[in-house]
Amino acid sequence: MIIGVPKEIKNNENRVGVTPAGTMELVKHGHTVFIQRNAGLQSGFEDEEYINAGAKILPTIEEVYSTAEMIIKVKEPIEPEYALIKKDQLVFTYFHFASEEALTKAMMASGSVCVSYETVEDFDRSLPLLTPMSEVAGRMSTLQGAKFLEKPLKGRGVLLGGVPGVPPAKVLVLGGGVVGTQAAKMAAGMGADVTILDISMKRLRYLDDVMAANVKTEFSNEYNIRKHIKDSDLIIGGVLIPGAKAPKLITRDMLKDMRPGTVIVDVAVDQGGCFETTKPTTHEEPVYIIDDVVHYSVANMPGAVPYTSTLALTNVTLPYAVQLANKGWKKACKENEPLKKGLNVINGDIVYPAISEAFDLPLKDVEIYLN
Repeated sequence: MIIGVPKEIKNNENRVGVTPAGTMELVKHGHTVFIQRNAGLQSGFEDEEYINAGAKILPTIEEVYSTAEMIIKVKEPIEPEYALIKKDQLVFTYFHFASEEALTKAMMASGSVCVSYETVEDFDRSLPLLTPMSEVAGRMSTLQGAKFLEKPLKGRGVLLGGVPGVPPAKVLVLGGGVVGTQAAKMAAGMGADVTILDISMKRLRYLDDVMAANVKTEFSNEYNIRKHIKDSDLIIGGVLIPGAKAPKLITRDMLKDMRPGTVIVDVAVDQGGCFETTKPTTHEEPVYIIDDVVHYSVANMPGAVPYTSTLALTNVTLPYAVQLANKGWKKACKENEPLKKGLNVINGDIVYPAISEAFDLPLKDVEIYLN
C-alpha cells in the first residue's frame, strides 16, 4: 500500500503520525511510505531519519494526499485539507466526529474511509489508541492547572502543594478513567488535596485502593459536584463516552458558586467538553475567563509535548496501521473486532451510532460494507 504522512497544520499541533521506527516497520512489510517534508521536525525527527528508515520525502501536503492510498495522521483534517481527501482513500487518525458537524459532512462528501483512533475499542471496553494521549493530557491538565493558578496568569494565587503551615490547594477531578487517574496521580504527587468523582463504584473502589492517602473518592452526582466546586481551586474534567459528545457536568450557573481565580481544565474538549462554558482554545491562547473563572480548554494538549506524545502514539497505532496496510481495511476490520469499531464513515455513510445520534443523520450498518 502507498501510505502518506502529511505535516499537521492545526494550530500548534507539533506531533506527527508516524515515527522513523514506525516507518521502518511499514517499509519492512513491503509498503511505500511518503512523508511530507519536515513533517516530523517539531517532534524531533528529521527528514534524514525517515529517509534512512526507507521513506520517500514529498515537498507539499497536496502531493502527499494525491499520492497516498492511506493517510496516517494525528489530528482530524481541518478545512484546508477537506478538498485534498479522495474517494476511497483510507484516513487513519483522531477524528472526534461527534463534536464537529462540518468535519463529519466534509468526510461524508469526500467518499473516503475514516477509521478513528478514539473509537477503536478492545473487548474490555478500553480504548487502546486513545489511552496514551489521555495519559499525557491527564498529567498535563494538572501541570497546566497549577501554572494558571498563579496570580500573574489570573488564577487564585495558590501553590498546588501548599507549604508547611499552609494547606495545599483543593483539586476536584471529574471522572476516574485514564485522564482522571493520571490527573489525580500528578496532583497527589505535588501534594494537593484531591477528590475524584465517578459514577462507577467499581472504579471508585479500585482508585481508593491504589491512590495516595491525599486522594479521596466520592460518587458523582450534581449534589456532590455543586458541593465541591465551592472550595476547589482546580477542577479537571475528564469524562468520556466513547465516540459521543461529553455530558455537561458543570453548567454556566455553577460558575457563580466558584471562587474568583478558580481554574477549570476541560480535557473532554475534543468531544464537545464537559463544562457548558467550554470552547476550544489553542496553545497560543490557552485560556479565557468567564465570571472570574479561568477556563483552560486546549483541544490538542499533547501537541505541546510532541516528542513524548508521538512516540507514545506510534507505539499503539502501528500494529493497527500494519494490519490495515497489509490486508486492506475491509479484511483487517472483518478479522479484528476492536479495529472494526474504529470505522466511523465509509464512502459517504455514517456507520458509528454515536455520530448518527449527535447530528440526527442516517446510520448504515457497517456489516453491509464488510460483507
